[in-house]
Amino acid sequence: IITERDYARKIILEGKSSRLTPVTDVMTKRVLYVGPDRATRECMALMTTNRVRHLPVVKEKRVVGMVSIGDLVKAIIDEQQIIIDQLQEYIAG
Repeated sequence: IITERDYARKIILEGKSSRLTPVTDVMTKRVLYVGPDRATRECMALMTTNRVRHLPVVKEKRVVGMVSIGDLVKAIIDEQQIIIDQLQEYIAG
C-alpha cells in the first residue's frame, strides 16, 4: 500500500523523483489490517499505537473495505449520542 505519508517521507523529503523511484521503495510493506468483526475501540487503539489513519478490512483473504480514523470517531460520537438520548428520555420520565 502507498499512503500520502509514505510519499511525503520517501519521495518529497528525500528529494527523489516520482517518475524514477520504484513503488517498492515507497510502499508500506507491513500493512496492518482488521477483520470485519473487530471492535471500533480496538481499531482506534491499533491506529493510535501504530500511527496510521486507515486500516483495510479483510475477510477470507479479501479486502472488503477500508476504515478511517474519521469513521471510528463518528461511530463513537453516534454511540455516545444514543446513550445521551436514552438518559435524557429516562430522566424526563
